[in-house]
Amino acid sequence: MSPNDHQLTPTGKNLDLSFLQTPHEHEPRRIYSTTGTDWQARVDFERMRQDRLARARLKMEENDLGAVVCFVGENVRYVTGVFQGNWKNNIFIRYCVLPRGGDPVLFETAGSDLECAKIDAPWLQGNIRPAITWKWSETAEEMMADKMVQSVKDVLVENGVENEKIGIDIYDPSAAAAFEKAGLKTTSAWPVMSKARVVKTPDELECLKISSAIGDTSFWKIENEWLKPGVKESYITAKVNEYLYEQGFDFVYDIIVASGGNTSPYRRWHTDKVIREGDLVIVDQNAVGPGGYFVDFVRTFKCGDGKWTEKEKDLYKECYETMYAAIEMMKAGNTTAEVAAKLPIYADDEFGTVTLQQFAHSIGLSLYEGMWISRAYSLDYPVELEENMYFAAETFAGHPGLEQTVRLEENLLVTKDGPVIFTRHPFYDEILAA
Repeated sequence: MSPNDHQLTPTGKNLDLSFLQTPHEHEPRRIYSTTGTDWQARVDFERMRQDRLARARLKMEENDLGAVVCFVGENVRYVTGVFQGNWKNNIFIRYCVLPRGGDPVLFETAGSDLECAKIDAPWLQGNIRPAITWKWSETAEEMMADKMVQSVKDVLVENGVENEKIGIDIYDPSAAAAFEKAGLKTTSAWPVMSKARVVKTPDELECLKISSAIGDTSFWKIENEWLKPGVKESYITAKVNEYLYEQGFDFVYDIIVASGGNTSPYRRWHTDKVIREGDLVIVDQNAVGPGGYFVDFVRTFKCGDGKWTEKEKDLYKECYETMYAAIEMMKAGNTTAEVAAKLPIYADDEFGTVTLQQFAHSIGLSLYEGMWISRAYSLDYPVELEENMYFAAETFAGHPGLEQTVRLEENLLVTKDGPVIFTRHPFYDEILAA
C-alpha cells in the first residue's frame, strides 16, 4: 500500500480487545518495550509514518493547498520520518516539500547527513536531495535564498502544483522575498501541520506512554535516591539528564530544578544553589523519549525529613485541585473554554497573554505541538477538543509574598469518556487527604 492510499489506523489498531475492553494505546499501564520482536505487535513505526503522512495530506486537502514546505524540524520529521539530532532541528539547514498527489521530498544537509538519510530512510524511495542553506551567508544570502526556493519550485513543477497556494511553516525575510520573486503564492502552513499533529495516531500514543513511563521512573529516583540536603539544583538536573540518555531518549530538552526561594517567584531554570533541609523542590522534566515523543510533567518534593507546614500543604492542595479541575474538563466534545474556566486566575487574565504557568498545551514530537489553552483567550475563543488529543496541564500556586511554593503538571490523553493520565508518579496523598 502506498502512502497515497493509506487510510488512518483506527483506534485499537485492529487488536483483539475482547479481554482488554479498551484500546491498548489508551491504557497507560500497558507499556511496550522499546525493542522490536516477532511475537508481539509493538510500536509499528512504518504504520506511524504512514498515518502521520496521511493526516498531513488530509489537512492539506481541507485547507486547499497544493503543497506544504516545512523548515521546522518536528514538521520535517512528521512528514518524512527522518530525524538527525535536535541541534539541526530549527536552524534552516534542511526542509521538506509535500506536494498534493505526490510523495514527500526531503532536502537534507549536504555531505554525510545526506548520505545518512539515504541509508536510513528507504521509505522515501530516493526522494532525498541536498538542502540549500541560505542563512548566515553574508552578502550571498539573497543568491542562496533564491537557489533554495528554486529547489522547492522544482518539486512543485514536477508535481504540477506550482500555480496553487503553497503553505510554508516558517521562514525569514530573505526566504520570503525569494518565494515572492519566484512568483509562488504562499500562505501559512501552520493550520495544516498543527491540525494534523494535535490529534495523535495510535502508535504516537504508544510512544508517549513509553516516554511517560521512563519519566516516572526518573522522578522515583529523584525522590528516593538523588534528592537530599546538600546537593545542588544542578546535580539533580545532571542526574536526570544522565538517566534519560541511558534509557535511550532522543534528546533532553530541559530539566528545570527550582528549590526554596527559587520557587517563589518561580525560576524556570536550574542554578548551582544548594538544596537545604525543608526546601520545596520543583522539578519540571521536558524530554524526547526513545520513539521521538515528549514527556513534560512536574512534581514538587520536600527535601529531607522535615514536615510540611500547614501553609505548604494548602499550596500543594490548591495546585493539585485546580489542575485536576481543569483536567476533568478535557473530554472529547468539551471546549477549551470549559478547561480554561477551571484554571486559576493569574497574570494571563491581568495582561491578556499566556504565562505558560496556568495553562495546558498539546505535546508530541515537540514540546508545544499545536494548541495552547489559557485564560488569556480560550474563554472567548473556544475550540472543541477531539479524541486522541494529548496535553500537558499545569498549575502553579504563584502568590506574592510566599517564602516558597508549589507547581504541578500532568500529561493526559483526551478521549470520549474523559481524560486518561499517562504520567503516574504519585503525589503526597497524606497532604491531599488532610
